[in-house]
Amino acid sequence: MQTFAIIPARYQSTRFPGKPLVDIDGKPMIQRVYEQALKVRGLDQVIVATDDERIQSAVRAFGGVVEMTDVLHPSGTDRVAEVVRRHAEASYIVNIQGDEPFIHPSQVEQVIGLLRKEKADMATLVKRISNSEEIVNPDIVKVVCDAKRRALYFSRAAIPHNRDGGAQGEFFKHVGLYGYSREALLAVTELPPGRLEQIEKLEQLRWVEAGWTIWTAETDRESKGIDRPEDLL
Repeated sequence: MQTFAIIPARYQSTRFPGKPLVDIDGKPMIQRVYEQALKVRGLDQVIVATDDERIQSAVRAFGGVVEMTDVLHPSGTDRVAEVVRRHAEASYIVNIQGDEPFIHPSQVEQVIGLLRKEKADMATLVKRISNSEEIVNPDIVKVVCDAKRRALYFSRAAIPHNRDGGAQGEFFKHVGLYGYSREALLAVTELPPGRLEQIEKLEQLRWVEAGWTIWTAETDRESKGIDRPEDLL
């Protein structure tokens, strides 16, 4: 019953080629992510999953564990699943995005806690939105949950919609950190793209539409991913 953190990292990116190797205060970004993962309590292994030998060499240079994966994977989730299939001992898996150098260890620990306590298929984090501009920003993914904090729907739109107008009420954004049971991870990567996923361009809707349960926990920490070069300024 081991818990793995796997960091998918690919070199080719439409908006930011070579992103995992960009220098952040003297270290490549992938090293920053890896070192944050090493601080997480309750992890048995941290592995970078990549399809590029340049990233492989960089990880080995700072002493990290790295495994090569198929270049044709359509998503980071598929890349994570390939590594998990090689490790029968991996019962719980956390997918830490390779462009999250500022991820806080406590956030990963929250996800691990959900997986173990709730015996969850999947787990992720949400954060209360306090900035009204984020509510209408399609780059900020919103999520609504049931009374037990299970995700009902994810959207780029402002949900729930306030029929009376304005941006009143509670809104939560999705923090793109995922945890899975082994069974769930291997099952969802066999699913074909979903109807809702293709409309919103959100992979997690494939899992919701197929009937899988995604448990959530609320974090008060901001998460800053690096999508474009200007995000480093």
